[in-house]
Amino acid sequence: MTVGPEPALGSPLATAHSQLAGAVQFLGYDDGLHRMLATPRREVHVAVPLRRDDGCTVLFHGYRVQHNVSRGPGKGGLRYAPSVDIDEVRALAMWMTWKCAVVDLPYGGAKGGVTIDPREHTDSELERVTRRYTSEIMPVVGPERDIMAPDMGTDERTMAWVMDTYSVNQGYTIPAVVTGKPITVGGSLGRTTATSAGVVHVTGAALAETGADLAEVTVAIQGFGKVGAHAAAIFAARGARVVAVSDQFGGVHDPDGLDVRGLLEHAERTGSVVGFERAEPLANDDLLALDVDVLVPAAVGGVLDGESAARVRARWVVEGANGPTTADGDRVLAERGVTVVPDVLANAGGVVVSYFEWVQANQAYWWTAQEIGEKLEHRMQHAYDEVSTLARREGLSLRDAALVIGVQRVAEAHQIRGLYP
Repeated sequence: MTVGPEPALGSPLATAHSQLAGAVQFLGYDDGLHRMLATPRREVHVAVPLRRDDGCTVLFHGYRVQHNVSRGPGKGGLRYAPSVDIDEVRALAMWMTWKCAVVDLPYGGAKGGVTIDPREHTDSELERVTRRYTSEIMPVVGPERDIMAPDMGTDERTMAWVMDTYSVNQGYTIPAVVTGKPITVGGSLGRTTATSAGVVHVTGAALAETGADLAEVTVAIQGFGKVGAHAAAIFAARGARVVAVSDQFGGVHDPDGLDVRGLLEHAERTGSVVGFERAEPLANDDLLALDVDVLVPAAVGGVLDGESAARVRARWVVEGANGPTTADGDRVLAERGVTVVPDVLANAGGVVVSYFEWVQANQAYWWTAQEIGEKLEHRMQHAYDEVSTLARREGLSLRDAALVIGVQRVAEAHQIRGLYP
């Protein structure tokens, strides 16, 4: 079945389509339902002009894709990166659909992005880009329609700008239009570390199935941003030995275990893990091939393809990033007996606590950090148990099992609601 122009081989969208096709085949759905599940419900492409601080005007392109809204309003991040294009946003929106369904949230999947390198712009320029982008897509977003959150290149400050722009145009403050915003304007405790905590929770669950414990394993983390840095700290606090981390500039390695607290301070001070004195330098590609128990790709998509996956020596790969493993990489890892905990499950902690934030905003009632932590752990553990049970019963990989659960829940929503008219 084709649903439009074929995406580039190995691209995020090609990987997402391949994953969906496998789940559809397992579930026995017909081509019509497959086409509905593969095709975004709505796509918006907007021009985002910016008057730079020096007075010149430049133009960027922005996107918002609502892949599916059968189970509830769209939910998904806003990404600022020079690589952003419509196919990447389509893929990310599709993965958000399955992710929300796997952890049983009343959301559909959405995603947004602007093709811009935020490192090349001042804070005031980024604020103007954010406010213009928000104003352009305003007709299709809102607390009951589509709720944004931070992603690569954006943060809680970006969400405050989005919330303010939307609220000013509506005439009153609407905190629930975004999640991942600052605590002082309605954010939730625990949201900053939620994705990382979810990664650690499902890692612990995967280890427990084999009788292992977090305190007994070595961990390597590719990516030391929002997800990877907090994950390193939480792994270390839980007793795991974090032996290597890397960012876009390079990596560091200490087989005896990194001083994660010192490394966090170094990265905060210098902007990179590179140059940390209490560790040896390490190339990014070499980190993927380290002899460790757990490998956490937490940077960008497509890093584990057929070639790089063949070099992986970890027993478990826990996907902190979206789409870090291509279809070829998945096949290679499966052939080599590596257990992959997929992104639609492993990094769902962020959207779980985003849901908690949305609920709190709608109720104007705030939970404690302990309540958030307990609710998150319960939700992640329950989702892992469901995925693992199906995988064992049907002889599936964890990824295939997670996708089957997610796709089936979305398809059932389609079928129960019916078609209008």
